[in-house]
Order: sequence, then C-alpha cells, then structure tokens
Amino acid sequence: MQAATTPHLSSATEPVCIDLGERSYPIAIGADLLLDASQFAGLPSASAALIVSNTTVAPLYAQRLQAALSAHYKTLHLVVLPDGEEHKNWQTLNLIFDALLEHGCDRKTVLFALGGGVVGDMTGFAAASYMRGVPFVQVPTTLLAQVDSSVGGKTAINHPLGKNMVGAFYQPQRVVCDLATLDTLAPRELSAGLAEVIKYGPIADMVFMDWLEANIDALLARERTALAHAVRRSCEIKAWVVGQDERESGLRAVLNFGHTFGHAIEAGMGYGAWLHGEGVGAGMVMAAELSRRLGLVDAAFTERLTALIERAGLPVRGPILDAADNAGRYLELMRVDKKAEGGEIRFVLIDGPGQAVVRAAPDALVREVIDACCG
Repeated sequence: MQAATTPHLSSATEPVCIDLGERSYPIAIGADLLLDASQFAGLPSASAALIVSNTTVAPLYAQRLQAALSAHYKTLHLVVLPDGEEHKNWQTLNLIFDALLEHGCDRKTVLFALGGGVVGDMTGFAAASYMRGVPFVQVPTTLLAQVDSSVGGKTAINHPLGKNMVGAFYQPQRVVCDLATLDTLAPRELSAGLAEVIKYGPIADMVFMDWLEANIDALLARERTALAHAVRRSCEIKAWVVGQDERESGLRAVLNFGHTFGHAIEAGMGYGAWLHGEGVGAGMVMAAELSRRLGLVDAAFTERLTALIERAGLPVRGPILDAADNAGRYLELMRVDKKAEGGEIRFVLIDGPGQAVVRAAPDALVREVIDACCG
C-alpha cells in the first residue's frame, strides 16, 4: 500500500465517508459536535435510544449527548459500564443486554457508544448481537477511538487467551468525533491514541509522517487545528483501506502494524496494565526492527520511527513477560493472533517507507528481535 493510492484530502468541514455501498456512512469531525442536535438527524427512526458509556466519560458528556438526542428520540436510556480494558469481557457485555431487555428495547432501538475503544467495541458487538442486529452510532471520546477503533466496524470483547478474539464485523450508522472531548483526556491516554495516528505514516503516507514529526509537540499540547488534521487524515486512510477490504481478508491487515507484538504485551501483562496504544508503540518499534533485519528498510528508518514514537510519550521497549524465556512467551501469545495461519505468525512489516506487507518470519529471527527490543 503506497501513499499514491490513499484518498484525496477532504476539506476541513467535509465528513469523511466510509464507502461500503448501501452500508456507507459518514465520519463527522469537529469541535463541540455533541452540542449540535443536527449531527444526529437522519438516523434510523425509533422511539427509544440507549446510550452506552463508562464511569469516566458519562459524568463528563452523557448529559450533552442526551440533550442532543432528545430532539430525535422520545425515550433515552443510559447504561454506565466500568472503565478499563480489563472489563472488556462477557460480564460487562451482559450489562448492555440487561439494560436492553429490562427496558423492553426492540430491534429499532438505536445504540450510541459514548466513550473510548472499549465502549465502542462492546456497544458495537451488543448491537450486532441483540435481536440479531440493531443500529448503532459511534461517538468516540478518545483520540485512539476517533482515529481507529470507532471506524470500520470491528467489534469484539477480549478472551483471557487473546485480545479481541470474540466479536463481529458490524458497521455503525455514523461516527461523530467531537474534538472538544479530547480536552479532558488524560495525558497517558492522549499518547496512547497517538500510537494509532503514527502508524498511518509508515504503512501508507510518508508525507503524513513528515507532518507528524513537525507537529507532534502541537498534538501533545492539544492544539485544536493539529488534532483536527491528525484525526481527519487518519480517518481518510482507514476509510480507504476499509472500503477496499471490509472484513480483513487481505489489505486491511496492514492497519495492524505493531499490533501483533502489542497484543502479546497486553495479554502477557494482563489487560489494563499497558494501554493498547502503549503496546502498539513498543510493537511498532519491534515490527520495524524485524523489517530491518529482513532487509525491507534501513536502520535510518527504524531510528526515525522510534524517535517519533518516543517523542509521543510512548514506550519504545517491550516488557519482560517471562524471565525464563521471554521470547518464547511472546511467540506463544502471538500464535493466537487473528492473522496467524496454521500456527504460523504473520506480521505487518514495512516494505519500504510508506507501504506495508503481511508476511511470516522465522521464529529464530523473531526471537532475536524480541531479545533486542525488550527489557
């Protein structure tokens, strides 16, 4: 995948469109969209809507969303989930089903995911499953969710043996990215989101990577214009990829750059110990180093990427998961990765700056990379 194949840059106010035929939908990006009831007009008609949020986000933004939605729905329900990756499981998912059933919600009820990636993934999975499918809308409030997890219809919960291993492809009706919600994001969460922004450069658009290097300090300072461009360009690239390969049968896998190593870190450390973006940050360094050792990129590129990840406030070295055989533990966890085929781990590698490839690598070489990049 090369920069030349990515879509044109849309205007500052034009929604980014996910082109999936009759299931296409817009991604609205701007400030204070939660205060604008018109952002939620034209959705499937229903008498009731259910907002799903968590204990951190609901006190900040649930009333704003309720006020905007009250112009369109007669009845509004709210379910508040515990916050954190460690709660992305069956028990928490059932809280959504409990609320839907207790309120007598029918298959026209619209679900609204107000929160980060965990809330979005679980709300989407609940929407895909309840009565075999009800409409839902993504209202992401973290940078990571706005640039990645809310876009493209991948929904899931975690299993103790693997991240996002139980889920469904199910597209939302709309994504509404209110940049004002990023003002209350914890610094660590902001950095975690930047990992998913940074990945788009090496896999698709080196001009964007140049821009990120020049503007990383502005992003960390939450300058609104910089954030707007980062969110928009990330969504444009992801929208193009998802439009080509909705169900990750080929091209879409390149969006998982750094994720094979990153998911192993999350599972090995225990969900919640490392944020998803932190695992991806260290994982991108490891994937870039593996690319270098396979002769796909040079040392200058890996050093450049590592420096950008570090400037974003992200870890650039992986943790020790097993003191006796750390590389062996990583390999064990990575064999559960969804890209694995027949027990063979497949990695997203950089096949020259601005393009990516999915391929296997010898275990011995992967071990060398893990030993060099951890601890």
